[in-house]
Amino acid sequence: MNTPEEQPDHEETLARALAAREQMAAALDEDQEPEADEPEGWQPIWKRPRTPKSKADKKKELRKQRRRLQDAGKRRFAAGQSRRPRSRQSRIGNATARRDARGSAGRHDESKPVPSGSWYS
Repeated sequence: MNTPEEQPDHEETLARALAAREQMAAALDEDQEPEADEPEGWQPIWKRPRTPKSKADKKKELRKQRRRLQDAGKRRFAAGQSRRPRSRQSRIGNATARRDARGSAGRHDESKPVPSGSWYS
């Protein structure tokens, strides 16, 4: 705990605050915007002024973007194709497993009419 001798004098503190008041007011009155030729320092990307690009730069960037998107499409297509040609055995096994999981949906009871595959029978 501070002793009374260590605590600063209130009048002295008030005098220092009044002296600094003019400096603070002058600093606040200054133009807050930086000068045009003065470097602004770091700013987030969305606040930075846009630098105009030449047509060649724009086209180069669009070429890169198109290439990137085409490559992604090819990868997506190849990923879908790689699962396509499954062996017949695995297809049959999967269908049987699904039928077994559903119960007797695959096997027909004698009481239910079995639909024929032809329309003229």
